[in-house]
Amino acid sequence: MSREKIVLAYSGGLDTSVILKWFDLRGYDVIAYVANVGQRENFQAIEEKAYKTGAKDFYILDLTEEFTKDYVFTSIKYNALYEGRYMLGTSIARPIIAKGMVKIARDTGAKYVAHGATGKGNDQVRFELSIAALAPDIKTIAPWRMPEFYNTIKGRTEAIDYAKMHNIPIKATKDSPWSSDENLMHVSFEAGILEDPLERPPENMYEFSIDPKKAPDEPESLQITFEKGDAVKINGKNLSPANILEQLNLIGGRHGVGRIDIVENRYVGMKSRGIYETPGGTILMAAHRDLEGLTLEGGLINLKDTLMPRFATLAYNGYWFTSEMECLKAFVNESQKFVTGEVFLEIYKGVVTITGRKSPFSLYDPFIATMDDDLGYYDQTDATGFIKLNSIPLINDARRRTKQEKETT
Repeated sequence: MSREKIVLAYSGGLDTSVILKWFDLRGYDVIAYVANVGQRENFQAIEEKAYKTGAKDFYILDLTEEFTKDYVFTSIKYNALYEGRYMLGTSIARPIIAKGMVKIARDTGAKYVAHGATGKGNDQVRFELSIAALAPDIKTIAPWRMPEFYNTIKGRTEAIDYAKMHNIPIKATKDSPWSSDENLMHVSFEAGILEDPLERPPENMYEFSIDPKKAPDEPESLQITFEKGDAVKINGKNLSPANILEQLNLIGGRHGVGRIDIVENRYVGMKSRGIYETPGGTILMAAHRDLEGLTLEGGLINLKDTLMPRFATLAYNGYWFTSEMECLKAFVNESQKFVTGEVFLEIYKGVVTITGRKSPFSLYDPFIATMDDDLGYYDQTDATGFIKLNSIPLINDARRRTKQEKETT
């Protein structure tokens, strides 16, 4: 009897290794799939481990450039922050990982896909909503929501015991103090000792950045060039999107930029504590936001700021492949057609300071803005009529309130 094929989003870590073996023992031909979204991993070692654990096939997709250009840069164009703080590093990686999973399933004829996300987190939603949008005919199996799985493997301790029982090589220990997830946008940390929101993160936890107090005592100057909202150069040198983000991660990391420690609202209904390192993204967003101030009309900036929380929430909750998101992306791309120019920055002990900006499409006119002698570009007496006209609704409302007060006394 032939075995059904299942594509497993595989990392080589404890959970997905145990899940791979669990599927294998239940009669599936497991196709281990790794999405390279910029995480620093030994992919050859992951492949070897997958086969040793029981995988029938292994695929790796290099998605770093597509991830940076179409997902990270789109988020930067929106200056997107979930709940005003989180830069969506994990959220925007999940849909492209799911997209790759669907591709492998189509290429291999698999009817099933699987992931290692738990039943308490956001990632299960992001993966499965993406797969539903891209391939509604493919069924997703989520072991952590299946009683036959989680009643056997209740947590980290049982997973480690299961791995040892089946000779699966692992690095995890039963007292591992936290879990982490990395891509080119950021590193995130949660669980373990971090579940106490009062507990200060240990300094040896951080991977991308140095403690700002220990950063160099001399600031580093930097120039970022944008074309239509996308970063294209660092210090005058043309780089691909992924290489730009990689370089900014290095620069920001050595100066302690981009650390945040927050309690956020998960889509599944609970609050969670997360710690994030996003050095390159923090620099990039600061520069992009500043250039928009030079090149976009005030009304357009206001409209973008109004739509940004909607974009961030959709991305956070897993609705990347939706008509609503397509419309939001079309809008932001149209808004960026004049966001071209250079931004000059100084990076120092965790702080990003903008020191200057220029653009061939600048809306700033020094002859109008100057506080010096009137050069004939702006007649200050015109402001009288402007203020008078804008006062009309305020005056009418004041008269109405005065009338009401007299009638009630």
